[in-house]
Amino acid sequence: MKVVFRVDASQYIGSGHVMRCLVLAQALRLDDYSVVFATRPQKGDLVSFIRQQGFTVLSLMQPAVWQVPKTTADYSAWLQVNQHVDAKEFIGLFDSIDLIIVDHYGIDAAWHKVVKNAYDCKIVVIDDLVRQHKADLIIDQTLLRNPCEYFALNPESIALTGTRYAILNADFATHHAAQKNTSYVLKDRPRLLLTMGGIDAPNATLQVLKVLKRNCSTRPDVTILLSHRAPHYLQVKAFADTESSWLTHVDFTNDMASLMCEHDIAIGAPGSTSWERACIGLPSIVVPLAENQQTICKQLNAVGASICVELSDISQSLMTAYESLLANYQSMRTVNLQLCDGLGGERIMKYINQLFRNSLTLRLATKNDIKQVYEWQCHPETRRYAINKSVPSLAEHTAWMKNKLESKCDFFYIIKLDIEKGKDSVEVGVVRLDEVSDKTYTISIYIIPKYFGKGIARLALQKIDVMHPLATIHADVLKENKASQRLFSRAGYQQISQENFMRYPMELRVYE
Repeated sequence: MKVVFRVDASQYIGSGHVMRCLVLAQALRLDDYSVVFATRPQKGDLVSFIRQQGFTVLSLMQPAVWQVPKTTADYSAWLQVNQHVDAKEFIGLFDSIDLIIVDHYGIDAAWHKVVKNAYDCKIVVIDDLVRQHKADLIIDQTLLRNPCEYFALNPESIALTGTRYAILNADFATHHAAQKNTSYVLKDRPRLLLTMGGIDAPNATLQVLKVLKRNCSTRPDVTILLSHRAPHYLQVKAFADTESSWLTHVDFTNDMASLMCEHDIAIGAPGSTSWERACIGLPSIVVPLAENQQTICKQLNAVGASICVELSDISQSLMTAYESLLANYQSMRTVNLQLCDGLGGERIMKYINQLFRNSLTLRLATKNDIKQVYEWQCHPETRRYAINKSVPSLAEHTAWMKNKLESKCDFFYIIKLDIEKGKDSVEVGVVRLDEVSDKTYTISIYIIPKYFGKGIARLALQKIDVMHPLATIHADVLKENKASQRLFSRAGYQQISQENFMRYPMELRVYE
């Protein structure tokens, strides 16, 4: 199944959109989706970083004249070209797509319609602004966001809203469980994490540091997280070097969850990192750096998870907020831990998989299928990993398949895929259950080469789980067939030996 992310990062956009897309992309890759990114290279982008994570990046053209946003809410300038042009460029990059995931404030229903006309695909939108989309699924992780806010504009879309669907690295869920079971007493010299995002265009970081230096009788131990891509990086780093007794500067971390767990409190910009801090139980002062961050700040402040300080008020209001944060530390920590459990990515993946699940069915084979199945079995790619690699004659195959179809103990299914609702299905492969003893079977599955890499085998195994929940099922898979070994492992089959997997009856398996 081919998935394409349409997302940008820049000195105006920041890095948050790409970072949350990467979390979802990694989950999709683990579930055997093929993932590609489409982005427009520009100053402050994350193209190299995305590639370092092992994903292919296809680049859209650079405009003849770069647009400079007039305000922090000038989202059309974020896109650099109009939506129609961007959509046409995007279409020119791909022959076929199964799913497009869009995370861009400069893209809305106008873009989706152009792309929908070009591909028979699903569209998922990650948004924070309650806008009109032409999407199958909308994800908005904003605290207290109600799905009804989207239904009025998008009556045909499923809307997943609130921090229950926060897109966080899987490590956060593990740390969340540990933090819930840990009691903390705030030290006289708290450990403070200062992170104003990957860009911090207004240099809020330095403003905060100067206030802390000037006003704190007992300065906290501060870790500054600021990327070298930030325009004021050198200025902040120089300040940190001169104040090394209480400041530590970090360019980047691959393990944000662990870094947060090393601290007691935080000061930072809102956005996705707000849900990271909440998941760890990290009370914070939040400073909105853009208009679109105001809602998050107000909601966090309203529930008692954070204290909001406006960018223009840092010098006057930061220390009052800081003293209040220390005074209310325990209650704020409790509230934060209640806001987000870190399992949003898992919940979203279930909905994404559901977008395709209803498109696949299994029907019992008949004698009319004998010739078609024979043609499939003769294909070199089908025989490549077969236990028996010799190709039978048509007569041998006919006798064998008739025997299978007449068996009262075996199950021989044809896999049907619905290409589009209301149109004829296409038959794409076979899955068989051959009985070896009472309620115990050996499974065989193959997909015709034209439909490789679309997640069809995974969906077929899920159908088998539903149709044969009480069976014990063995799968014999050659060790060199890495893709199939991965398929059965991820489908819940236990590896018994180097080339044998087993699925026990469903009532013996534990699910969330």
